[in-house]
Amino acid sequence: MKEIRGDAKTIRELLGGNKYAIDYYQREYKWQTKQLQELLEDLAGKFFNDFEPSHERQAVENYGHYFLGSIIISQKESKKFIIDGQQRLTTLSLLLIFLHNLQKERPDQVKINDLIYSEKFSKKSFNLDVEERNACMEALFNNVSFDETEQPESVKNIVNRYADIQKYLPDDLTREALPYFIDWLIENVHIVEITAYSDEDAYTIFETMNDRGLSLTPTDMLKGFLLANISDEAKKVQANQLWKKRVSELIELGKDEEADAIKTWLRSQYAQTIRERKKGAVPGDFDRISTEFHRWVRDHKPDIGLNKSADFVRFIERDFAFYSRQYLQLREASISLKTGLEEVFYNAQHGFTLQYPLLLAPLNPDDDPGIINQKIRLVASFLDILLARRLWNFRTITYNTMQYAMFVVMRDIRGKAPTELVKILRQKLDAEPEMFASNERLLLHQQNYNAIYQFLARITDYIETQSGISSRYREYIATGKNRYEVEHIWANKPQRYSDEFSSNADFYEYRNRIGGLLLLPKSFNASYGDLPYTEKLPHYYGQNLLAKSLNPQCYEHNPGFLAYKEHSGLPFQPYQEFKKADLDVRQQLYQKIAEEIWNPERLNKAIEF
Repeated sequence: MKEIRGDAKTIRELLGGNKYAIDYYQREYKWQTKQLQELLEDLAGKFFNDFEPSHERQAVENYGHYFLGSIIISQKESKKFIIDGQQRLTTLSLLLIFLHNLQKERPDQVKINDLIYSEKFSKKSFNLDVEERNACMEALFNNVSFDETEQPESVKNIVNRYADIQKYLPDDLTREALPYFIDWLIENVHIVEITAYSDEDAYTIFETMNDRGLSLTPTDMLKGFLLANISDEAKKVQANQLWKKRVSELIELGKDEEADAIKTWLRSQYAQTIRERKKGAVPGDFDRISTEFHRWVRDHKPDIGLNKSADFVRFIERDFAFYSRQYLQLREASISLKTGLEEVFYNAQHGFTLQYPLLLAPLNPDDDPGIINQKIRLVASFLDILLARRLWNFRTITYNTMQYAMFVVMRDIRGKAPTELVKILRQKLDAEPEMFASNERLLLHQQNYNAIYQFLARITDYIETQSGISSRYREYIATGKNRYEVEHIWANKPQRYSDEFSSNADFYEYRNRIGGLLLLPKSFNASYGDLPYTEKLPHYYGQNLLAKSLNPQCYEHNPGFLAYKEHSGLPFQPYQEFKKADLDVRQQLYQKIAEEIWNPERLNKAIEF
């Protein structure tokens, strides 16, 4: 081997003035929402351990540091080719682009352009320089839309993960903390760059570091600890077989799912404490289970009833088997709609990963299947209502913001019967200060596109199913060429409405209100989006019921819809024109539909036989 260098670098040192390339035979950029969420949660958690709004910016220098692992580089002349680490470097580049766009209008900007691209002879090139991705990266950097439909897998994932950053970056980081966070990210987050000067050497390092036979995962170590405490050899073999079978099923679901299942189970049933959100606070059970669950179990043997050999057998054959199976079913329900578990899917559409320990918390291994499903539906419905209320009122639902409150709910509902569960969950909903009526001006803005999209999909599907039409929710949320998009009833033409608005800003504020929005196929917006309302109105009749309800024809020979309108009392009405006052009425209609969909009475009805 020739010379090999290992250098610990900050993000600024790593990306500033350096060009990274990826050979054509390297694998695609494959990170999914889960990996992106975990990174953002880790970064935010570490940053908020130290951040105080009263701090001067220089104080960031003394904040805690975060290690993001190592990358392996093959140095060829002036270019660095990434052998291992492109997933993290690509994601970091996307995060920096997003932060660059987020701070554009602020006076306290942190200079990060040079970490994203360099310019030579007036030609811009990205520091992560991959030809097939450049057009996409350019569009993201300039904050313009990019159609990834016919693009390679990496480009599609880049567009989707950028959207995830917009969706999951904690709101706390986007306000006064933003410049502090950017400073911390580029100066206090470190990566070890291991550089070899030939591909052969670089791949030798990569294979050595990834030799699976050399390192045990926390899941392996927990299994070893539990089996070592079973004295009966036959029972030990049986427990080992069960463990391997279930872990294999979880791994088939996705990377790290076996560890996530164990963390979720242990948190749901045993965590009694959580780190307080203040400087110097120590990790609680909830936090330690996340980072070192194998050690936590060993340290808490008596607390979780592990005293003799039979207890360890029970822990695997009853508890692990039961909770991991429930977790597996819940994760499957979060990926595709399952009858009776629709709310699990809805919550997952918001990226709300905290739902899993809550859903497992009231379950007992001795519950019959009917009681298990009832408990899951109750907790999932509670979360569906809670999340909808928060999002309607512009409140964040990020992991960092919700973690403590959800821990308290989880602890309070642990092992509870359905009737007690309803009582507790209703009390928690009733204690929430904000309802749908608390915000009469819900509107689309840069950070809540996904929430508005979900509201429109649910509202549209709800009024259709209530009118006797088969559910098309799957169609409304599908991705791809024929996907649906949020459509403004008013075209982006403020001059058409100058008689009702004194400024363009007032027009845009109204135009973006949810009462002025629909969910329609992308092709509709391309064909009719700029037309005046009166010219779009006939075309709305051929669309979903929410759009169709604008047209007078919808109120003729439409018995299912008219019956629903009558018994619900909802203020549906047609509009030959759509003025400012009409949008106000439509806004109230959407609010009342939301109150019907997310009515806490759902919880009481779930236990009625």
